[in-house]
Amino acid sequence: MTDSDTQGDGVHLDDLLRDATGTGALWRLTGTERQLDANVVRLRPGASVADHVEPDLDVLVLGVEGEGTLRCEGVAYDLRPGDLRMLPHGAARGVAAGPEGVVYLTVHRRRPGMTIRPRP
Repeated sequence: MTDSDTQGDGVHLDDLLRDATGTGALWRLTGTERQLDANVVRLRPGASVADHVEPDLDVLVLGVEGEGTLRCEGVAYDLRPGDLRMLPHGAARGVAAGPEGVVYLTVHRRRPGMTIRPRP
């Protein structure tokens, strides 16, 4: 994470990618009043995010750097800089980095916080 990860603060992708040394979420939106979640994610060469189902949220994915493969419902799509794809809720999806790794942006509606409710 960088010092520029607070609500209202911007970050320049070139600076973020140059300065961030880790993998996983390099940057994410924060703040309690926001309606969106967004993450810049880096996968090292050959790494992957296993196929999983997001039952509630559509997710927009934008390739930023490197190359990889985005899977959605068993179909493989290129994930390169500028590739933009919407993954519908309920669809199985996963990501695999190519030989140089991949960086991508995800954006989706923010999940509501956990609450205690009576049994249905």
